[in-house]
Amino acid sequence: MLEDKKLFLLDIDGTIAIDGILIDGTKNFMNYVLDIGGKYIFITNNSTKSIKDYVEQFIGLGIKVDETNFITASYATALYLQEHYKEKKIFVVGTKSFIEELKSFNINTTEDLEEDIQCAVVAYDNELTYKKIEKICELLSTKKNIDYIATNPDLVCPTKFGFVPDCGAICKMIKLAVNREPIFIGKPNKIIGDLCIKKSGFTKEETLVIGDRLYTDIACGINSNIDTALVLTGEAKKEDIETTIFKPEYIFKNIKELYEKIINII
Repeated sequence: MLEDKKLFLLDIDGTIAIDGILIDGTKNFMNYVLDIGGKYIFITNNSTKSIKDYVEQFIGLGIKVDETNFITASYATALYLQEHYKEKKIFVVGTKSFIEELKSFNINTTEDLEEDIQCAVVAYDNELTYKKIEKICELLSTKKNIDYIATNPDLVCPTKFGFVPDCGAICKMIKLAVNREPIFIGKPNKIIGDLCIKKSGFTKEETLVIGDRLYTDIACGINSNIDTALVLTGEAKKEDIETTIFKPEYIFKNIKELYEKIINII
């Protein structure tokens, strides 16, 4: 039941904000969570920013946060690389901020084609150039056994004017050229939900995943055995729910309607 939820795992882009501007009702919802002694964790597949960047941004927006309030696809990817590759060389297509976050985990990154590269990583990159695409295509074509991972499968990222290509779209472009598909680390991978439960101390029964995408946010909740709520302020439309295999427990027009529903219940 909604009134029993204490831990809220919220997507950012298209769910509580668009282009850095908060969607109406977001602050009221966050205050409600704090008032009941709960916790909110933002789970985003946007890998253009580090957790430190997000903390600074959200404090500037007037939301009470610290680094424990964020689990990003870039953070999960860094943990994965740290565990599986240690000091091995990793070729990266991503923003400067993403690469700096990987380096903070002592990941041995490079943006150049070198002989001893063990893995290629692609992230949502709003600094993308054709040269970067050319390099990773050459790497994956000439080293066919090299590992290939990506931060997230999202095809588009919401903006105030519509959408722009996200990591999933970049990976589709690469696949058309070299016929390779990556392993995706971010949502809908259950790694994200499990990390949140482990870090928060709450149970899955006390948790709700809230997002605007069926195939990442809602699928992540389902894969993690956590209840889900879809908001219709981003990618998914109401008619999409009829055809998807990822069915949310709850559907709301926006975060404000979700907040008002919970307040009326209690």
